[in-house]
Amino acid sequence: MHISRDFSISRRTALRGLGTTMALPFLEAMLPAKIASAAAEKSIPKRAAWLYFGTGMNIREFTPEDEGKDFTYSRILKPLEPYREDITIFSNTYLEHGGGHHGDYTFMTGVEAKKGGSIQNTISCDQIAAGHLGGDTRFESLQFCIQRGTGFGGNLRTLSWNQNGVPLASENDPHVVFNRLFKVDDPDEAAVREKGFRRRGSILDAVMEDAKSLEKQIGKADGEKLEEYFTSVREVEKQLERDKDWSVKPKPEVDPETAARYAEKYSIHLPSGQFVYEKYAKLMYDLLALAFQTDSTRIITYVVRQESSGGVFPEFGVSKGYHELSHHGNDPKNLDELAAVDTIYQEHFAHFLGKMKSIKEADGSSLLDHCVIGYSSGMGIGHSKDLLPTAMFGGKAMGIDHRGHLKLPEQTPLSTVWHTMLDRLDVPVGEHFQDSSGVISDVVA
Repeated sequence: MHISRDFSISRRTALRGLGTTMALPFLEAMLPAKIASAAAEKSIPKRAAWLYFGTGMNIREFTPEDEGKDFTYSRILKPLEPYREDITIFSNTYLEHGGGHHGDYTFMTGVEAKKGGSIQNTISCDQIAAGHLGGDTRFESLQFCIQRGTGFGGNLRTLSWNQNGVPLASENDPHVVFNRLFKVDDPDEAAVREKGFRRRGSILDAVMEDAKSLEKQIGKADGEKLEEYFTSVREVEKQLERDKDWSVKPKPEVDPETAARYAEKYSIHLPSGQFVYEKYAKLMYDLLALAFQTDSTRIITYVVRQESSGGVFPEFGVSKGYHELSHHGNDPKNLDELAAVDTIYQEHFAHFLGKMKSIKEADGSSLLDHCVIGYSSGMGIGHSKDLLPTAMFGGKAMGIDHRGHLKLPEQTPLSTVWHTMLDRLDVPVGEHFQDSSGVISDVVA
């Protein structure tokens, strides 16, 4: 086996100045090319993103007719064809507690979270991943949606739930997200932030002191509830310490041209006629790529389209809202317009894949190769629990061997796809994860 002995920089290279010579420390660039590449690949972090397209898709125009890597792209998937080597479309996925308009609550947790008037959820798979991968980044995870907040009780605006089943709020304005990621505070802003840290710390101390004084006065059942409360407070304390630690670390720098794109607020709440969804979608998708590229986070969730509400914009050129179109009644016009809207969303998503593919890592591979992306919905066509529009992208360097179009056994739990993603992230979840039937071996290299 031939191994190149060419070094990018000689080990004898020295810095000369002020009449002295100083040897350089050992640098990666001094390694033989193949060894340097292996070292770089080992240090490149793994990332993941989960995306949600509410109210399903026109699955009749989504599902390919043939199988395998050389499958024929359907109408809706056609914009993704340039990324054929980085795609697996999964047929026959199933969400046991999905269907209707409450699939968003179970999408990432697998439990029947919304039952009657009660909502009780558990930790979502992205937060399981964040707990393992988020320790070295400014943000353990990021949550995006076209609407800000959680939407708790109605149509959700987030996919993420912490270990206590509490939803994590999403941000919807790319200007706000950009500032969180990259804006450097001036001295006055830094002083206000530091004052806020001290105030939050004092409040938490007082709350914990009062709560602990109750421990000896309550019964077992109340004690368990109080322990849950303590856990929540400890989580807030942990996040406060994390925020304080990162507040003194420099943020990544971005070029002026990129910063100018995010200089002003841009959200769905702009006055009529000022909001163009294509511009918004590209701003948001580019932020996902930037957050991964700068290692600001390694885990992102994005509610691209909420359940029931919205989903259609004037420039889409259709006659009805998305929810109304989904009640198509087999009317050809409704089905055609539904597929037209779905195709537009895939065009925007293709922009994201292109951006991820264009960003190169230290070893020459792409950012997409080191990030696994999954998307689906909480329902299939006709508001069913099955026939979900499910796909996985990227992750080649993480050991994903894409199959093009893969037909799974009928009613394969959607959690099986998430299980596979977590497996490729090296996040231990054991053999039993939600209702998963196990890692999909066909896509594991």
